[in-house]
Amino acid sequence: MSDKPLQGKWALILGASSGFGAATARALATAGMNICGVHLDLRATLPAAKAVIADIEAQGVRALFFNTNAADPERRAKVLDGLAAELGPAGVVHVMMHSLAFGSLLPFIADNPEEAISQAQMEMTCNVMAHSLVYWTQDMVRRGMLGPGSRIFSMTSEGSQRVLPHYGAVSAAKAALESHTRQLALELGPRGILVNCINAGVTDTPALRKIPGHELMIETTLRRNPQRRLTTPEDVAATIVALCHPDVKFISGSVIFVDGGESVVP
Repeated sequence: MSDKPLQGKWALILGASSGFGAATARALATAGMNICGVHLDLRATLPAAKAVIADIEAQGVRALFFNTNAADPERRAKVLDGLAAELGPAGVVHVMMHSLAFGSLLPFIADNPEEAISQAQMEMTCNVMAHSLVYWTQDMVRRGMLGPGSRIFSMTSEGSQRVLPHYGAVSAAKAALESHTRQLALELGPRGILVNCINAGVTDTPALRKIPGHELMIETTLRRNPQRRLTTPEDVAATIVALCHPDVKFISGSVIFVDGGESVVP
């Protein structure tokens, strides 16, 4: 195997400024890849995005970042226009990672109807966290930006099959995301494009800390996980880097667990 098999290739990461996306951006840059990152940050969290960009550029590779809404079709087109200009006429994206974590954490049922999730909030959650994977993939295929050897990764969790208070809409989105991943693997297989879903264990990320009761989730996981620790974003990043190696050609349509055995323990 070459020491730098990913050198000079491009990765597109949706949700690149924190959590799994940020860790993967840094890891792929260390492996020699140029990074196109999409993130949505206001003034308070913008320094985190700038830190990711600085770390990428410190590896001597290109960082092309867009602070924009990844779920908006017009803004998606602008990002892809910018990335296409970098790739050139014959260039393709080697890795696309979907790591968007933005949705409603309201219950389905509440005594006060105003405290329950609305149709708009439910649809927004599923659109951002699941359906947008399909729309980004469609646009990239139509533009010729994905080709033989390209890989697509989505990010799921145990919430796709288990229920938690306030987590209903996100749980539905994760279940849909896994289904979309399988369908894309089927339809893109003839094109030589691999599509997989990463199921990370409980990880202390900004997204986790927005979930009511996350403290108990962390405490329970530290007892439950066979290795007695939480999953880290770097665990996920290292797995994705390994799966991006050009010699890995026949893993597709899978939900790949990165959790130290957490999912097999009741």
